[in-house]
Amino acid sequence: MHFIDQYKFEKCELKYNGDFRTREFNCWNQFVQLFFGQLTSRNSLGDICLCLKAPKSKLYHLKIKGHVNQSTLSRANEDRDWRIYADFGQYLIDLVRPLYETNPIPNLSVRIGFNNDFP
Repeated sequence: MHFIDQYKFEKCELKYNGDFRTREFNCWNQFVQLFFGQLTSRNSLGDICLCLKAPKSKLYHLKIKGHVNQSTLSRANEDRDWRIYADFGQYLIDLVRPLYETNPIPNLSVRIGFNNDFP
């Protein structure tokens, strides 16, 4: 997780007021838990929550404050503004795009264009 810039994420979150009226499960925790699910190829929110319940002592090193229920994660996915994650994803894409300018990515024939309206 030390490769991911939490400050840039917080700028995106503040732009759309993502943590308005939240107590403990903020946008960063939501992102980290979904990121963990993506990296470990989890198939569902329930699977993510189950995997994060097992190693409670290791959650601190993943920068996760604690595990959440599937319903809490699902509700956060429904209620929070998707543009927070879209803007941060665009930032990450713009960050790694120069690394692949000279080396084509295998099995990727369509070049996707994005606008550069990142704050």
